[in-house]
Amino acid sequence: MSKHIIVNDTMQQGYSYTLEQPEGKNFDPDFYPELSPKELLALGIFGGKYMNDCQDEFPKSWFRQAILSPAVKDVSLNYFRVDASLPLSHWQDKGWIYHLDPRGWFQWYCRYYRGRRMTQEDQRQIKRWKSMRRHIGAIKKNCGPGDCDCRRKQRQALLHWAYDSRVM
Repeated sequence: MSKHIIVNDTMQQGYSYTLEQPEGKNFDPDFYPELSPKELLALGIFGGKYMNDCQDEFPKSWFRQAILSPAVKDVSLNYFRVDASLPLSHWQDKGWIYHLDPRGWFQWYCRYYRGRRMTQEDQRQIKRWKSMRRHIGAIKKNCGPGDCDCRRKQRQALLHWAYDSRVM
Protein backbone atom coordinates (compact mmCIF):
# COMPACT_ATOMS: atom_id res chain seq x y z
CA MET A 1 0.00 0.00 0.00
CA SER A 2 1.44 3.39 -0.95
CA LYS A 3 1.01 6.62 0.92
CA HIS A 4 0.80 10.07 -0.63
CA ILE A 5 2.71 12.97 1.03
CA ILE A 6 1.95 16.64 0.38
CA VAL A 7 4.63 19.18 1.28
CA ASN A 8 3.96 22.76 2.29
CA ASP A 9 6.86 24.48 4.04
CA THR A 10 8.93 27.62 3.55
CA MET A 11 11.01 26.10 0.74
CA GLN A 12 8.39 24.02 -1.04
CA GLN A 13 4.65 24.42 -1.49
CA GLY A 14 2.29 21.97 -3.10
CA TYR A 15 4.93 19.34 -3.85
CA SER A 16 3.65 15.80 -3.47
CA TYR A 17 5.21 12.38 -3.65
CA THR A 18 4.31 8.77 -3.01
CA LEU A 19 5.98 6.42 -0.55
CA GLU A 20 6.56 3.28 -2.60
CA GLN A 21 8.62 1.24 -0.13
CA PRO A 22 8.34 0.55 3.60
CA GLU A 23 10.24 3.03 5.77
CA GLY A 24 13.91 2.11 6.14
CA LYS A 25 13.63 -0.88 3.79
CA ASN A 26 14.46 -1.96 0.25
CA PHE A 27 17.41 0.37 -0.31
CA ASP A 28 19.57 0.17 -3.40
CA PRO A 29 22.27 -2.47 -2.68
CA ASP A 30 24.97 0.20 -3.18
CA PHE A 31 23.41 2.39 -0.49
CA TYR A 32 23.81 1.30 3.12
CA PRO A 33 23.80 4.34 5.41
CA GLU A 34 24.92 3.63 8.95
CA LEU A 35 22.45 5.99 10.64
CA SER A 36 18.79 6.78 10.09
CA PRO A 37 17.49 10.35 9.77
CA LYS A 38 16.02 10.04 13.28
CA GLU A 39 19.43 9.04 14.69
CA LEU A 40 21.19 11.84 12.83
CA LEU A 41 18.78 14.47 14.09
CA ALA A 42 19.27 13.22 17.67
CA LEU A 43 23.06 13.34 17.38
CA GLY A 44 23.25 16.93 16.14
CA ILE A 45 23.70 17.90 12.51
CA PHE A 46 23.61 21.07 10.41
CA GLY A 47 23.76 23.33 13.46
CA GLY A 48 20.25 22.27 14.42
CA LYS A 49 18.73 24.38 11.64
CA TYR A 50 17.99 21.91 8.88
CA MET A 51 14.49 20.59 9.54
CA ASN A 52 12.74 23.18 11.68
CA ASP A 53 9.95 24.19 9.30
CA CYS A 54 9.27 20.86 7.62
CA GLN A 55 8.54 18.57 10.55
CA ASP A 56 4.96 17.94 9.40
CA GLU A 57 6.33 15.97 6.45
CA PHE A 58 8.15 13.40 8.57
CA PRO A 59 7.26 11.10 11.48
CA LYS A 60 6.90 12.88 14.81
CA SER A 61 9.17 10.24 16.35
CA TRP A 62 12.10 11.62 14.35
CA PHE A 63 11.90 14.88 16.30
CA ARG A 64 11.34 13.67 19.87
CA GLN A 65 15.07 13.58 20.56
CA ALA A 66 16.20 15.88 17.73
CA ILE A 67 18.69 18.60 18.53
CA LEU A 68 17.27 21.66 16.83
CA SER A 69 17.95 25.38 17.03
CA PRO A 70 14.79 27.51 17.03
CA ALA A 71 16.41 30.66 15.68
CA VAL A 72 19.75 30.38 13.89
CA LYS A 73 22.34 27.77 13.00
CA ASP A 74 24.32 26.91 16.12
CA VAL A 75 27.38 24.73 15.45
CA SER A 76 27.69 23.98 19.16
CA LEU A 77 24.65 21.74 18.61
CA ASN A 78 26.56 19.61 16.11
CA TYR A 79 27.83 16.33 17.52
CA PHE A 80 31.48 17.28 16.92
CA ARG A 81 30.88 20.98 17.78
CA VAL A 82 32.31 22.21 14.47
CA ASP A 83 30.84 23.66 11.29
CA ALA A 84 31.17 21.15 8.48
CA SER A 85 28.66 22.73 6.10
CA LEU A 86 28.79 25.16 3.25
CA PRO A 87 25.84 27.51 2.72
CA LEU A 88 22.95 26.27 0.62
CA SER A 89 23.82 28.96 -1.94
CA HIS A 90 27.16 27.21 -2.58
CA TRP A 91 25.41 23.91 -3.30
CA GLN A 92 22.91 25.70 -5.55
CA ASP A 93 25.71 27.49 -7.46
CA LYS A 94 27.43 24.13 -8.07
CA GLY A 95 24.22 22.64 -9.42
CA TRP A 96 24.14 19.95 -6.74
CA ILE A 97 20.59 20.70 -5.58
CA TYR A 98 17.80 18.76 -7.23
CA HIS A 99 14.77 20.99 -7.70
CA LEU A 100 12.39 18.57 -5.96
CA ASP A 101 14.67 18.42 -2.89
CA PRO A 102 15.58 22.10 -2.43
CA ARG A 103 17.32 21.49 0.92
CA GLY A 104 19.80 19.06 -0.59
CA TRP A 105 21.12 15.60 0.11
CA PHE A 106 19.74 15.15 3.61
CA GLN A 107 16.23 16.02 2.45
CA TRP A 108 16.61 13.47 -0.34
CA TYR A 109 17.83 10.91 2.22
CA CYS A 110 14.89 11.55 4.55
CA ARG A 111 12.45 11.06 1.70
CA TYR A 112 14.27 8.00 0.38
CA TYR A 113 14.37 6.52 3.88
CA ARG A 114 10.61 7.06 4.17
CA GLY A 115 10.07 5.16 0.92
CA ARG A 116 10.08 7.63 -1.97
CA ARG A 117 11.90 6.32 -5.04
CA MET A 118 13.03 8.26 -8.11
CA THR A 119 15.45 6.06 -10.04
CA GLN A 120 17.62 8.68 -11.74
CA GLU A 121 17.83 11.04 -8.76
CA ASP A 122 18.37 8.16 -6.35
CA GLN A 123 21.36 6.99 -8.39
CA ARG A 124 22.82 10.50 -8.49
CA GLN A 125 22.49 10.96 -4.74
CA ILE A 126 23.84 7.49 -3.94
CA LYS A 127 26.88 8.28 -6.10
CA ARG A 128 27.40 11.49 -4.08
CA TRP A 129 27.00 9.55 -0.82
CA LYS A 130 29.60 7.01 -1.93
CA SER A 131 32.07 9.79 -2.79
CA MET A 132 32.13 10.81 0.88
CA ARG A 133 34.02 7.59 1.69
CA ARG A 134 37.27 9.36 0.90
CA HIS A 135 36.96 11.04 4.30
CA ILE A 136 36.82 7.66 6.02
CA GLY A 137 40.23 6.82 4.58
CA ALA A 138 41.68 10.12 5.81
CA ILE A 139 40.37 9.53 9.32
CA LYS A 140 41.65 5.95 9.47
CA LYS A 141 45.05 7.03 8.14
CA ASN A 142 45.50 10.00 10.48
CA CYS A 143 43.58 9.15 13.65
CA GLY A 144 43.81 6.44 16.25
CA PRO A 145 40.81 4.15 16.71
CA GLY A 146 38.09 5.91 18.66
CA ASP A 147 39.89 9.27 18.74
CA CYS A 148 36.85 11.43 18.03
CA ASP A 149 38.82 14.63 18.63
CA CYS A 150 40.92 13.91 15.54
CA ARG A 151 39.61 15.42 12.29
CA ARG A 152 36.35 16.57 13.83
CA LYS A 153 35.31 18.56 10.76
CA GLN A 154 35.63 15.50 8.53
CA ARG A 155 33.80 13.42 11.12
CA GLN A 156 30.94 15.92 11.28
CA ALA A 157 30.74 16.00 7.48
CA LEU A 158 30.53 12.21 7.42
CA LEU A 159 27.81 12.35 10.03
CA HIS A 160 25.79 14.67 7.79
CA TRP A 161 25.97 11.94 5.15
CA ALA A 162 24.86 9.10 7.52
CA TYR A 163 28.32 7.63 8.08
CA ASP A 164 29.03 6.94 11.75
CA SER A 165 32.57 8.22 12.23
CA ARG A 166 32.29 7.75 16.02
CA VAL A 167 33.12 4.08 15.56
CA MET A 168 36.18 4.44 13.30
